[in-house]
Amino acid sequence: MNIKQVLDAKGLACPMPIVKAKKAINQLESGDVLEIHATDKGAKNDLAAWSKSGGHEVLEFKEENNVLKFWIKKG
Repeated sequence: MNIKQVLDAKGLACPMPIVKAKKAINQLESGDVLEIHATDKGAKNDLAAWSKSGGHEVLEFKEENNVLKFWIKKG
């Protein structure tokens, strides 16, 4: 996986993880991967829905030590 940027959204409540993810992914090229770390439990559904609506793809999701980790490929 070619990760171009890591976004630390830990400690941020909705909608800030989405706002920060949108800003970060806009700086990437199509096909680049954005890794996001969040602690807001709502981010799981929010980031999945946001990715789909924006034409991006969630490549992987996992939870480690109460941190939600997402790998999103820019569409």
